[in-house]
Amino acid sequence: MTHVTTKPYLIRAIYEWCVDQGFTPHIAVLVDERTVVPPGYARDGQIVLNLGPDATNQLLMGNELITFQARFGGAAHALSIPVSNVLAVYARENGHGMAFEPDAATAEGEQAALIEGEDDDEPEQPGPDSPSTGGARPAGGRGHLKVVK
Repeated sequence: MTHVTTKPYLIRAIYEWCVDQGFTPHIAVLVDERTVVPPGYARDGQIVLNLGPDATNQLLMGNELITFQARFGGAAHALSIPVSNVLAVYARENGHGMAFEPDAATAEGEQAALIEGEDDDEPEQPGPDSPSTGGARPAGGRGHLKVVK
């Protein structure tokens, strides 16, 4: 019998808590070759995505993959996020949520991507219609995220 990590269950629980409280759920994601997001919206190998019901369509949060559709720059895109690449899930309004350490394989992939990407001259900038908030911390102070191993 294979054991599933608690991470996808915690992500779904915090997502549901955010929605029940009227907050906007966001996830911070490590972008690698397995992550499908619109090109040009990731910054420093990461992206923050709004998972709120008004910002997504056909949201499916499985044990291995989070998939949904969202609009970027006015165009609909299909996104696919490995659960292992989720770094945090939190409420945008107050920063309450949970942070996760990246999986060992994911962290190694991030190191390789950073080494390969050191020659980039211009950072990628999110567009005005992006569901990204640009960072895992809410404005106005420290977040209330806790690292779970």
